[in-house]
Amino acid sequence: MSRLALYRDDSMRPHPRSEVVVEADRLSVVGPDGRERRFHLHGSTTLVVDAAASRRFVRMLIVERAGERATLITPPERGAIAPRAVRLPEAPGDAYVVEAEHWEPLVAWLAGGGRLAGCSVGELAQLTTIASPHFAILLGEVLAAAAMELVWEATGPWRGGIDLEHALRPLVDLARRSPRAADALVAALAAVAGARAGRAGAGHR
Repeated sequence: MSRLALYRDDSMRPHPRSEVVVEADRLSVVGPDGRERRFHLHGSTTLVVDAAASRRFVRMLIVERAGERATLITPPERGAIAPRAVRLPEAPGDAYVVEAEHWEPLVAWLAGGGRLAGCSVGELAQLTTIASPHFAILLGEVLAAAAMELVWEATGPWRGGIDLEHALRPLVDLARRSPRAADALVAALAAVAGARAGRAGAGHR
């Protein structure tokens, strides 16, 4: 009888996750141990590269400012095996492992310089999922303005037109599973209602 020489592939072991929370000028990271680190974003530099962690491909974000550094990577166990022949920077052992659905909007926002102007409704909606409660409300108001602009641009005799619900669809969908996106949606709808009331009042003068 032959005996199989089995081994455990530790690269497939789920890594403890960290949570990220963004504000207008700050990034907070809560590690698996519950400890929170805060990084001021004004004047910071960011770098996004392919890297390796636990012999797996990951995407790595490095945020540096005034001698402080935060490294955030996508989950290694979900990446492809990194061949030894491919030379990639190795993620540090203290890198924060963040779900890809949160890592991606963070990187997209930082790549744009942390500015909201020029972001699409979809990009702003994704950002609400990692926003602080206060920042989520601000994002909701910005989303309302962006959605109303889309509706205004789509109206006219030669355009098919879209309604506000359609314009806010990315946020509505995310609000079903993200508390912060839900906060942003409430703020967006309140801002829209206020804008409509203001226009109605102006029309009766």
